[in-house]
Amino acid sequence: MAIQTKCFHCGDNCNEEVITLEDKNFCCQGCKQVYLLLSENDLCVYYDFDKNPGLKAKGKFVSDRFAYLDDAVIIQKLAQYQSDTQINITFSLPQMHCSSCIYLLENLHRINDGIIKSQTNFQRKEVFVVFNPLKISLRKVVELLAFIGYEPNISLKDAVTKKTSTFNRSRIYKIGVAGFCFANIMMLSFPEYFSSGNIEQNGLKETFTWLNLGLSLPVLFYSASDFFVSAWKGLRQRFLNIDAPIALAILVTYIRSYYEIISGHGAGYLDSGTGIVFFMLVGRWFQDKTYDSFSFDRDYRSYFPLGVSVIKDGVEKNIPVTNLKKGNKIVIRNEETIPADALLLSGNANIDYSLLVAKTPLCKKYWRTDLCRR
Repeated sequence: MAIQTKCFHCGDNCNEEVITLEDKNFCCQGCKQVYLLLSENDLCVYYDFDKNPGLKAKGKFVSDRFAYLDDAVIIQKLAQYQSDTQINITFSLPQMHCSSCIYLLENLHRINDGIIKSQTNFQRKEVFVVFNPLKISLRKVVELLAFIGYEPNISLKDAVTKKTSTFNRSRIYKIGVAGFCFANIMMLSFPEYFSSGNIEQNGLKETFTWLNLGLSLPVLFYSASDFFVSAWKGLRQRFLNIDAPIALAILVTYIRSYYEIISGHGAGYLDSGTGIVFFMLVGRWFQDKTYDSFSFDRDYRSYFPLGVSVIKDGVEKNIPVTNLKKGNKIVIRNEETIPADALLLSGNANIDYSLLVAKTPLCKKYWRTDLCRR
């Protein structure tokens, strides 16, 4: 049984050919060139964080694909900040998967001195790049990322809408108020716990109880307000949402506690009531952070490329997809998206209809591949 040779860069089997350099085996010229680039810039520590961390570069880099990024209008739409000496832009990199990726992407300035800074957000799989347009263009930055195996996912939507922060400052304030009141109520309840409800000091029990009642009011009327508002809106629409039983539990706990305190029958359950609100708010905050790492607001523009290759007078030219007109001849390479209704003029093609079927189940019934070959 033949032993498979692994590529030093990407870890794939070297089935077609084995390229050897410095006692290291590579599966293709692309992986070899990426290794040479890292070696020349003293970035081979990249391979120490993980075994075979690289991404296969073969077939992933076509320089002319990014010619549309030389368009000043496109640059203005994509850039978060732009001046004569600095451009800030964020790229989505679905390929980011390990600590080696983070190390390499945050050291792009060592490969090209035109890149001032690069910072990754592993949770969102994004890299924030600051570069000097006098030394390197946006197109060259994207080509560099594509060459080392991290081709940015640039879609039509990136040029139409700007990303906005989803940070909810009000929720943080409510968590802080609930946490402060919960901690103090628990502390003031310790004498009640340790004495089994029999505090000998006159007036001390009543003082602690009424202090707990006062501390619970901000939690009930401010921190827990979202639960009551959401439950009320659901009931008005004759819909029982998840906040309805939560609001009911909070209300019952507080009403019972206030009754016991005012009537003098006990200390109530305000420690449990404020704890419910505090931990529920913390859980909602973690839930928001999880949802924030996904993108649920994608529309059709998110699935279309920003640029397309057009053949005019026998010359291939890359233009923004928004400039595509009826009658243009376009070039669609392997695994690329067809940006508009088109007829296949030459060659054979296998088309993936999964996106269309997911959006509209009837599309596959009426779309016929043989019609594309006319």
